[in-house]
Amino acid sequence: MPEAELDAALAALIAAARRAAVAKQIQGDVEERLLQSIVDATTSLFDAEASSIALFERDPDRLEYRVASGAQGAGAIGLSVKPSQGIAGYVFSTGQALALSDVAHDPRFDRTVAERTGYVPRSIAAVPLFDEQGTVGVLQVLDKRDSASFSLRDMELLGVFAAQATAPISAARVQRDTGRLLHEVLRQIGAEALTDPQIEALVGEATRGLDADSDSPFWHLTENVARLRTMTDRELELVADILEVVAKHAERTTRRA
Repeated sequence: MPEAELDAALAALIAAARRAAVAKQIQGDVEERLLQSIVDATTSLFDAEASSIALFERDPDRLEYRVASGAQGAGAIGLSVKPSQGIAGYVFSTGQALALSDVAHDPRFDRTVAERTGYVPRSIAAVPLFDEQGTVGVLQVLDKRDSASFSLRDMELLGVFAAQATAPISAARVQRDTGRLLHEVLRQIGAEALTDPQIEALVGEATRGLDADSDSPFWHLTENVARLRTMTDRELELVADILEVVAKHAERTTRRA
């Protein structure tokens, strides 16, 4: 690959890595808290023993239970299963919602997975989580306390909760997968001209030192933007007014330059 193309690729890497670093600082643990609030609300609405969200992860391909709620939910957190394993695997791999009132007699139910969580349910409702790329995970509810089965209305409501979960999942996935995506882009750009060590070196160079100068004005601004989440509406209006004045000043300065 010509040197000019390598320079352009490196510049693109630095820009993308910088955006990812900013997004990570601003976002913080927003994804985890949003997903937790969704399973908490799901458990409460259905008066269920537990609910959980499992997300698809690669290398190796798996469904990983990220958050859970309810008296019987804690044991699921951190558990990983194959993307086609059990009820969650069936829903993920087919993209079809599923409600079972007697899981013990369904061949898709994997009792060994349930036993690893410390709780074997009697009934399960599960819906896929979709984004524009396809299925990204599964939302499950276990054992309603006031009913042995899940109704059509229950499944519609569960679908609404699933839709709310996809936005934070997609946003966090873009930020989390930036390194791998950049690695693959460089591989495609370089074709056979770049070896794996060369690609690793370019990715490392793009991300190296982004957070080193934490006292720079840029990172001070980023830190303060992250703090905006705690402000009141009136405080946010004041910040917006100030930023508008600063932006107009910057525009005038640029025109004169």
